[in-house]
Amino acid sequence: MLKKLFSSTIRADVLALLLNSPDEKFYVREVARLLKKNPSGVKRELDNLEKIGIVSSQRVANLKYFKANKRSNLYIDLKRLVMKSMGLTGSLTSILRAAGAKTAFIYGPYARGEKTDVVDLFTVGASETLKKALSDLETDFGVKINVSFVQEADFNLRRKKEDQELKDILTGKRIALIGRV
Repeated sequence: MLKKLFSSTIRADVLALLLNSPDEKFYVREVARLLKKNPSGVKRELDNLEKIGIVSSQRVANLKYFKANKRSNLYIDLKRLVMKSMGLTGSLTSILRAAGAKTAFIYGPYARGEKTDVVDLFTVGASETLKKALSDLETDFGVKINVSFVQEADFNLRRKKEDQELKDILTGKRIALIGRV
């Protein structure tokens, strides 16, 4: 069973995405785009995971959507394993990809390496669906995540106008999760 489960990096990435966003459903090309992987490899891994019972699918019109199968006997253990192996930053990156973030980074005390139970997260272009997934991460990692949602146009305008608050955030220590600033 373990050999079937962890036989490729694509499978590991797909598992991370689906298990970190268990309430979201994705179609094959969407997963491939989010993970920057070949769609045929992603399709093969999704089909294999569905055969094992870790992933379920649903056909809507001409698209087949996949999501984590919460009823699988392995769901909780796999979610914990993925969470532990990826750590907070890896889990955040996976969730942010699913939420469509263009740019995201951690700033503040956590990024500076200070001991804290509060993580400041800055996102550009992420959807509000991110909130539920972040709530789950807060519980799993025992931290409070303060998230700043900014749309891309607002971010670019604030940068152009040299907004002091944004300037302070951007010049401080950061942990890049997605994109570049």
